[in-house]
Amino acid sequence: MSAERGAIRKSPAGRIRVALVYPNTYHVGMSNLGFQTVYRLINDIDHAVCERAFLPEQDGGKAGRVLTVESRMPIEDFDIIAFSISYENDAPAVLSILETAGLPLPASRRTAALPLVLAGGVLCFLNPEPLAPFVDGFLLGEAEALLTDFFRAFDPSIEREKHLRQLAVAIPGFYAPSFYQPHYLPDGRLETIETIADVPALIQRRMVSDLSGLPTASTILTPDTTFDDTYLIEVSRGCPHGCRFCSAGYIYRPPRYRPLDLLIKQVEKGCALTDRIGLVGAAVSDLPGIEKLCGTDRNGEIRFSFSSLRADALDGALVAALKNSQVKTATIAPDAGSERMRRVVNKGITEDHVIAAADILVNAGIPNLKVYFMIGLPTETEEDVNAIVELVKRIKHRFLKTSRGKGHIGTITVSLSSFVPKAFTPFQWVAMDEVATLKQKIKIVKTGLKKTANVRVHADVPRWAYLQGIIARGDRRVADILLLGHRNRGNWPQTFKSSPLNPHFYVHRERDADEPFPWDIIDSGIDKAFLWKEYQRALVGRTSAPCPADPSRCSLCGVCKGKAGS
Repeated sequence: MSAERGAIRKSPAGRIRVALVYPNTYHVGMSNLGFQTVYRLINDIDHAVCERAFLPEQDGGKAGRVLTVESRMPIEDFDIIAFSISYENDAPAVLSILETAGLPLPASRRTAALPLVLAGGVLCFLNPEPLAPFVDGFLLGEAEALLTDFFRAFDPSIEREKHLRQLAVAIPGFYAPSFYQPHYLPDGRLETIETIADVPALIQRRMVSDLSGLPTASTILTPDTTFDDTYLIEVSRGCPHGCRFCSAGYIYRPPRYRPLDLLIKQVEKGCALTDRIGLVGAAVSDLPGIEKLCGTDRNGEIRFSFSSLRADALDGALVAALKNSQVKTATIAPDAGSERMRRVVNKGITEDHVIAAADILVNAGIPNLKVYFMIGLPTETEEDVNAIVELVKRIKHRFLKTSRGKGHIGTITVSLSSFVPKAFTPFQWVAMDEVATLKQKIKIVKTGLKKTANVRVHADVPRWAYLQGIIARGDRRVADILLLGHRNRGNWPQTFKSSPLNPHFYVHRERDADEPFPWDIIDSGIDKAFLWKEYQRALVGRTSAPCPADPSRCSLCGVCKGKAGS
């Protein structure tokens, strides 16, 4: 804590004590703005106190005791252990942390003397089912919409099962999985999820309709993060463009932008702490007034960075802000190499946009470029994979031509990630590529660019994408795979071979149009029929217009039905 600025200290006397756990290392967890926001929001509640904890560093193969950062108390001494989970590959660590804390892994075996185990975060309101047997209750949705209601209703003196039922009934968005029983067909597919108590059949995912009075920014600054003492400011939630692989573009509908005057005040607040300001959002360049916000640079004293910029939106103030911030590497994401594949995923940018973006960035004095692509997308062919190679070579040609005039030739880093179908997207019905196929596609790109100077290729590990796919698409039975993997100390190849459940059933199987999904118990507001229609449009390469983010103009996806005029 000696390097931290902004940590919150409250007396635990007479308060509900919460250990907020990020199931990864301190460095990763403290780089997560959502985690920091939940920490602040809980501590803003007078009768609650929240301390942070993280996955312990490994020492000789044995994890140390899980202690909070603030008081160095073990998490099992708190009233609540609350996990903030953003990514599928962090889910197995939940089991490790619970076991290290001395808690039985099945929630059904825990006594009233043990802390209540909660979980929230993006992973949970996409698909909580693989973790359901280990968690007493999930908070599904945005923290600002849920936490006050939960802590107003929480009473540790009430018998646990009775209290969970009360919370499930009284708080929309609270999901207590012990009151829901899945049933399966003889072929293994999910048939239905039955309620076994008087609780809602559908859990409403809670969202904030208006962010104009809810600033979200770094609570704690520390050099031990990916962003190194950068004051992060969330400018928006959601994305209007509707890329069909991207959960953020669907689960956060409609996209919501914070007003410029609020963001300028947050920049001023951040400037009192550091000269590094990071603007966070799924599509920062779509923010109305972004040019004016970046113009508040105090004559170059602020170093702005951006979490995401579209290749078709690099102009004026954005590029100037990158240049003034001494940025050495900029990132663009074509996501696919061919125009056909970009139509399939509804990317909305062309090759000309990508080439022009490279030209603009180099002319602005930014020497290095990162280019993101996905492999294994629906309908992808070998020709589409080769198109990644050809597009990178064209980027390199323009990059080289422009760089020569600057007297310096930078590096192009190509990042390849494996496509994993996500809940509540048009691609939730799609089967993933097999690991061997993904490896072959990575090899095609690496081989094709091997002799291209100043180009580096980095790829994720397909077997980790496979595990991500199991958790992203799995039903409650996947908990048995997670438990077996935990007992095998994370040896996933051995786990998959010895599992009574066939993992391929979840990863490599195309879903039928009318097949129930495990996450159908969550009411996201999006019509499943709309997502299916988008999937069919993808298969024939038809694009769709961006979300207008205006309830009075559109009700296509279902989220804004009934909101017009409200």
